[in-house]
Amino acid sequence: METAIMNEANDTILAHNQAAAKMWGLGGKAYDNVSFAIADALKHGVQRLSAQPGESVLDIATGTGWSARNAARSGAGVTALDISSELLAAAKELSAHVQPPIEFVRGDAERLPFEDSRFDRIISTFGIMFAPKQAQAAEELTRVCKPGGRIVLVTWVPGGSVEEFFALVGKYSDGAPPEASPMVWGSPEEVTKLLGRDFELIFERGVNNAYHDSAQSIWDWYERGFGPMRALIETLDPARLEAFRKDVDAYHDHYLTDAGLLHVRRDYLVTIGRKR
Repeated sequence: METAIMNEANDTILAHNQAAAKMWGLGGKAYDNVSFAIADALKHGVQRLSAQPGESVLDIATGTGWSARNAARSGAGVTALDISSELLAAAKELSAHVQPPIEFVRGDAERLPFEDSRFDRIISTFGIMFAPKQAQAAEELTRVCKPGGRIVLVTWVPGGSVEEFFALVGKYSDGAPPEASPMVWGSPEEVTKLLGRDFELIFERGVNNAYHDSAQSIWDWYERGFGPMRALIETLDPARLEAFRKDVDAYHDHYLTDAGLLHVRRDYLVTIGRKR
């Protein structure tokens, strides 16, 4: 039986994204558990993509391949791209059973290693939104989509619980904040500025529901599989790590249910576009 294909296009990773590639890769195969916790939102996006047998599909920032595998259920030919070699290796392993086989390509959303008008349908689930050069990523997304093709983007919204959490991480990080917030991609008005010239756009909203046993269990989940958390934890001295842990626990307090379990809700936006 054929297995997933790996194509290492290392020269397509732009210099300013090399550190991000390393950071996201820290979760490795455990990042698949992060995808599991947001699987309802990933499914929403893939269902709106509605890929058809024989079509060409691109999944940008595939992570461990959840959306790519779900898109491949249709019989479409799926190419899955990510900047992280570690995540792609995990995605390839987890996708070995998929038919038709998925092609995994290491590449950068800001310089996609594909020819113009290559894909019938393009999806990115909580992926392209983290490209720092937003206009450039939007131009590349537009370039590789066929006229009449469909795009689906699933993104966290501004002002929501995810932005609050990233602000908490940023409080303890010595790194400079991004030039533009990734949450721009969760605003219909801002997405229209980025893509409205070339795509007819419609928007849907959703809520990701994730369930954890305790503050300890969600901390362990982040620490094992979420690259930005792992990267930060490695830099903190014991005192700052203890303070960070207390703040993370306090952040999750308002998600506690009467039974003492956690029910975390995260608002997201689905952008559906048809290329003119």
